Amino acid sequence: MRVLLLHDYGTLNGGAEVMVANARAALRARGHEALLFTSTARPLPLPIVADETCFGTVTPLRRGLQAANPHALLRVRQVLRTFRPDVVMVKMFVGQLSPLVLPALRAVPSVLNVINYNLLCPLNTKTLPDGSPCHARAGVVCHANGCMPWLGVARAAVQRRLTDLSVFDHIFANSRWVADRLSAEGVRVDGWLHNGVPVSSQRPPLGGSLVVGYAGRLVPKKGVDVLLAALATLRAQVPEARLLIAGDGPDRPRLERMAGALGLGGAVQFLGHLEPQALEHALATVWVQAIPSRWEEPFGLVAAEAMMRGTAVVASDAGGLAEQVVQGETGYRVAPGDPHALAGGLARVLADRNHAERLGARGRSLALTHFTFDTYMDGLLQILETAAASTRPAANRG
Repeated sequence: MRVLLLHDYGTLNGGAEVMVANARAALRARGHEALLFTSTARPLPLPIVADETCFGTVTPLRRGLQAANPHALLRVRQVLRTFRPDVVMVKMFVGQLSPLVLPALRAVPSVLNVINYNLLCPLNTKTLPDGSPCHARAGVVCHANGCMPWLGVARAAVQRRLTDLSVFDHIFANSRWVADRLSAEGVRVDGWLHNGVPVSSQRPPLGGSLVVGYAGRLVPKKGVDVLLAALATLRAQVPEARLLIAGDGPDRPRLERMAGALGLGGAVQFLGHLEPQALEHALATVWVQAIPSRWEEPFGLVAAEAMMRGTAVVASDAGGLAEQVVQGETGYRVAPGDPHALAGGLARVLADRNHAERLGARGRSLALTHFTFDTYMDGLLQILETAAASTRPAANRG
C-alpha cells in the first residue's frame, strides 16, 4: 500500500511531528511505501525530516498562508501525480498547508486524524483569555471575548469557509475527549484512536534526589509558569526538591526570569530541546513528571511517555489527560492553573519512595497494555486499509 502523509511541520518540535514521522517509519517497516509531505516552516531550528515539501513560514506571512497556501496546493497535486498513493492521511493542515489542499484529495481515498482544536478554534486552544475553557463556536464571539482582532476573525472565517471535510472517507480523533468536542460543535467525527509511544526500557530505581521533570514546548498554554510557582510552594515543604525542564520555545526567556524572581536559583535546570535518547536519559532520574497544562490537552503524549518509562505523573485534570492518568493509581490529576494544587500533588509523590514506585509501575503496565505505538499502528492500518478499499466515488464522499 502506498500512503501519503500530510502534515504542517516537518521538524520534530512536538508530539504531533514525532508521531507522523514515526508512523512513516512504521509503515515502511511493515512493507508499505510511505511519503511525508510538510511545509518548510521551522518553529524551532531543527532539520526537516519530510520527503516532500512546500513553502511555509513562521513569520507574520503565516497568517495569510493559513487561509490559502497556493504553493501547498501545487506541490500536493504534483506529489499525487508522481507518487500515486492508495490512501492519504492528513494530520495537521490548518497551520501551514491551508484548506486549499483539501479539494485535491477528492481523487484519492483520504482520512483525517484530528489531534487538536484547529477545526474549532482559530487559536487552537479552546481557552478564553482568563484561562477558562471556551465552549462558544468560533466567529464574532472570538473578538467579543477578547481572543482575536477583527482582522483575525475575518481570516478565520475565510479559512472555515474553505475547509471542506467531505473529501475525507474517515475522520478520527486522538482521544474520546477530542471526538466529543468535535461532535458537540457539529464537526463530523467517525471515531477515535489513542496515540501510542514506542516501548522503552523501564527507568532505574529511584535515587535519593527528589527531582520533578517536565518535557514539552515552552509556550503559555503548557503552564510551565504554574509549575515554577508550584515548585516555590513545594520547596517550603520539601527544600531539596528540584526541577528539570526539557524543551524549548518562545516562553523560555520569561520563564527563566520568573525562576530567578522566585528565588529558585539552582533548583531549576533548563535543558533546552533534547533528542529522544538524551531526553530519556535526562528524565530517567525523576520521581514524578509534571504536566501543568493550562489548556485542555487533546491527548498529552508526554503522559504516555512518562508512564512507559515507569514514572508517576501529576497532570492537569483537563482534556485527554484523564484518559491516561488514573487518579491515585498512576499519579494524580489536579486543577489546571492552580500552583497550590499542583504542589500538593507533587508532594504526595515525593513524600514516599515506595508510593512513587507503585504509581510508576502501574503506569508502565497501563502504557504497555493500551498506549504502545504498535497498538496505535494496528488501529491506523485498519483505518487506512478500509479507506483504500473504498469504492465510493469521490464526488459522493461526505
